[in-house]
Amino acid sequence: MSKPVGDAETWPSQWIVESWQGDFGFQFRPGEDSPVHDPAAARSFRDTLGRFATGVTVVTSTDDGRPVGLTCQSFTSVSLDPPLVLFCPARTSRSWPSIERSGVFAVNLLARDQEHVSDTFATRGIDKFAGLSWTPAPVTGAPLLSGILGHVECEIEAVHDGGDHHVVIGRVVGLGTTDAEHPLLFVDGRYAGRHHEEHPDGR
Repeated sequence: MSKPVGDAETWPSQWIVESWQGDFGFQFRPGEDSPVHDPAAARSFRDTLGRFATGVTVVTSTDDGRPVGLTCQSFTSVSLDPPLVLFCPARTSRSWPSIERSGVFAVNLLARDQEHVSDTFATRGIDKFAGLSWTPAPVTGAPLLSGILGHVECEIEAVHDGGDHHVVIGRVVGLGTTDAEHPLLFVDGRYAGRHHEEHPDGR
């Protein structure tokens, strides 16, 4: 849902754009070629849906004992009985195949001061867990990051075709909250708190 990068004033910076390819679970990643044949329609789709503010999560798991994770904006609840949630990783994601092989995952709900965590897990080709504190989730063993608002542990229930993304349905097997209060939000192609900081003239 991010707007395409077109000038120096647009967040995120170009190095983040280049490193995101595949691990940020946004429906449209900055700078990515759209599969929509009508560029005007694609831009309108991005701009319109980008007005819908969402929380930001990091979806984690382990692959042969190695922690893996990706930043994901497309997360929501599906059902109360049975308890189901979904998230949508990009087909180009390098982390998703590892999560799928594990059969389980944890959704880390990021707090407002965790922009750096979101950026880290959206970056390709680095050790995303370097310098971060985390503990294994009690049921699935998936990494739970320190400082989050809460977490949801899941077993993979189903994976559906979602165009340039997968739609992953998870059956909830564990969850919990912390004392943190304020969520990290994303809207109009940037973190919510960056609107006035980046554009003091109100743009």
